Amino acid sequence: MSTVASIIRKWKKFGTTRTLPRAGHPAKLSDRGRRALVREVTKNLKVTLKQLLENLPEEQPSLQHFTNQAWNLEFAKTHLKDSQTKRSKILWFDETKIELFGLNGKRHVWRKPGTAHHLANTIPTVKHGGGSIMLWECFSAAGTGRLIRIEGRMNAAMYRDILYENLLQSALDLRLGRWFIFQQDNNPKHTAKITKECLWDNSVNVHEWPSQSPDLKPIEHLWRDLKMAVHQRSPSNLMELERSCKEEWEKLPKNSIILKKT
Repeated sequence: MSTVASIIRKWKKFGTTRTLPRAGHPAKLSDRGRRALVREVTKNLKVTLKQLLENLPEEQPSLQHFTNQAWNLEFAKTHLKDSQTKRSKILWFDETKIELFGLNGKRHVWRKPGTAHHLANTIPTVKHGGGSIMLWECFSAAGTGRLIRIEGRMNAAMYRDILYENLLQSALDLRLGRWFIFQQDNNPKHTAKITKECLWDNSVNVHEWPSQSPDLKPIEHLWRDLKMAVHQRSPSNLMELERSCKEEWEKLPKNSIILKKT
C-alpha cells in the first residue's frame, strides 16, 4: 500500500512514475567507464584494482580520488631542484609483509551478492604451513641498510626501539655522514610522541612527507624486486623465508636502477 501511495503522489506532483534524479555528489565514474569496469571484472573476477586502473587510464582520476594529487604535485615542485648531494643523503625507510607462499598475499574477488561460495569466486589456500613475516628495512642511493624482522604487532614503542638500535648504524654503514636526512611516511607510529623524541634525542633530520602518497615512495619498487627474488627460491618455512629475504636484500644494490636514480 505504501508503494502504491508513493507512486500516486509522484504522478500527481511530477507527472511521471519514473525514478527521479537524487541530490548528492556527482558520480565518480562516467557511464562509459562503469560499463567498461563491469566488462573487465566479468572477464576476470580476480582482477585487482591496480590492473583495472591500468586497463582504464581515462578513469584513473576518478578511481584514485583518495590520492591527494595537489599535495604530491606541490611536494614534487618543491624538491625538483634538490641537488644530487642532498638526495644522496636521504635514508629511506619502510615496512612490509612477505608471504611464505605466493607474491600477492591477501587477494580479493569481485562478485555479486550471494555468490561468495561459487567455485569461480574462491581462491585455493595452503592447508598446512603458510604464514608471513614483517620486515623493517632502509636504503639510500649508496645501497641497502639493515633488514630487521619484526616480531609481533609493531606499535610506537617497538618502532622507537628499532630506530634506536638500527637507524644510526645503517647511516654509518652506508657512509651517509652524521647529518643524513631520514625519510618516513606519516604512519601514526612514525609520528607518535615517543618516536619524535627518539629522533630529536639523536639529532636526526626528518624529511617532510605529503599525506596519502604511497606512489612517491621509491622503496615500493624494492619491495617488489625482493618479493619476486624470494619467491623464486621457494622457501618452505618461515626461517627459510627470513634467511632468503636477508640474502636477497643484500643483493639488490648491485643491479638496482632504483638505487642509482634516487
